[in-house]
Amino acid sequence: MRIKECNSFFDKFIGLMFKKNFDYALKIRCNGIHTFFMLEPIDVVLTDKNGYILYVYYNLKPNRIILPKKNVYYTYEFPSGIKMFSIGDKI
Repeated sequence: MRIKECNSFFDKFIGLMFKKNFDYALKIRCNGIHTFFMLEPIDVVLTDKNGYILYVYYNLKPNRIILPKKNVYYTYEFPSGIKMFSIGDKI
């Protein structure tokens, strides 16, 4: 799957808001997210600086919040239904 890295403030701010039927993932340097204004559920993976998975949230519905987590450096947002990640794996 193609992964787009969000480097600018605008890319981070918009993320997947208002998107439907997307076929890519986003990599964002942050330790917490919200799903306000999203049109579909997403799968969320939170990793440390080295890419090791610390938290996984499957089928996170719109209008939810993942509060900032300790030791998280990157957040990956995937289309819902991937379910191929486990805590401790490396992306």
